[in-house]
Amino acid sequence: MATRRILLLGTGGIATHHVQEFADLPNVKIVACVDSVPGRADAFAARYHIAEAFPSLEAAIAWGDFEAAINCTPDAVHKPTTLALIAAGKHVFCEKPLAPNYPDAMEMTEAAEKAGLVNMVNLTYRNSPAVQEARAMVQAGEIGELRHVEAAYRQSWLVSKAWGDWRTDEKWLWRLSKAHGSTGVLGDVGVHILDFATYAAGDKIVTVKADLATFRKAEGDRIGDYRLDANDSFAMTGRMASGALATIVATRYATGHMNDLALALHGTKGSLKLETDGRKSKLWGCLGNDVEKFRWRKLELPQVKRNARRFADALASGVNGGLSFRRAAEMQQIIDAAFASDKSGKEIKLA
Repeated sequence: MATRRILLLGTGGIATHHVQEFADLPNVKIVACVDSVPGRADAFAARYHIAEAFPSLEAAIAWGDFEAAINCTPDAVHKPTTLALIAAGKHVFCEKPLAPNYPDAMEMTEAAEKAGLVNMVNLTYRNSPAVQEARAMVQAGEIGELRHVEAAYRQSWLVSKAWGDWRTDEKWLWRLSKAHGSTGVLGDVGVHILDFATYAAGDKIVTVKADLATFRKAEGDRIGDYRLDANDSFAMTGRMASGALATIVATRYATGHMNDLALALHGTKGSLKLETDGRKSKLWGCLGNDVEKFRWRKLELPQVKRNARRFADALASGVNGGLSFRRAAEMQQIIDAAFASDKSGKEIKLA
């Protein structure tokens, strides 16, 4: 089988993760990288032994000796760069969020599907074996009919310096400012916790009621050029297509939590609860006779494919898989509805 040649677009922090994820996979190879910051692509290529480096996507496309691209550009640049890659006939593995809003995400989705190209989004928590096992158990009917879903994404970098000091580090400051492209914690990690919850539940959210909060963090709500006006926490309730109720929250003020996702799935025959920090996962079940004793048992977890492998397999088979642009667009539709609900104070029905 021929080796698929991959372009790495953007050489920021997440790019190193992708180099590591794709390094040992058969039949794929990162052969070039792109960065618009002078000298950065050359330095990255030298560090990771990548054969080619380009100062622009246009230059890389003109060269053209690649079949697919990993899009690691900043959020606001995902749409134009991805559309340019699609127009050039290249398959795309894009970082989240796919786009800043649902219409843009659907434009990208329809362009990729029309072109017949593999299109996937790096929804990283699909790498968790706990979420994969929970989904399989729900689909097998092991918890009965779904009644309630509880999901939480807890970070603490606004109260802890473990990740760096957001007051002085641009890497974090921009995430607090709308003018610098941030849509707050809802836009940043909302796609993760929404995909995590609905994927495990095997269900869709059809209505949303949301409340977003932005807290005072500095004098005048500003640090230098950064106006600190993006949301720091959100809470939402939603009805799922099955009729189950969902409660979903995320915050950057969860003291004691560096980067933790938690999910509970409650049904008519039992419940599941799972936790992951992106590296380790745990899953517990309260099932069968344990329901009457309120007893939870830790469950064994299977080995699962990681997203890089899923993309490599999709390139080989031409079958896109569940991490599609369309899936990411569906999550963006919920996020857009949450913003609309917060603004109006009303429940929003999804089309």
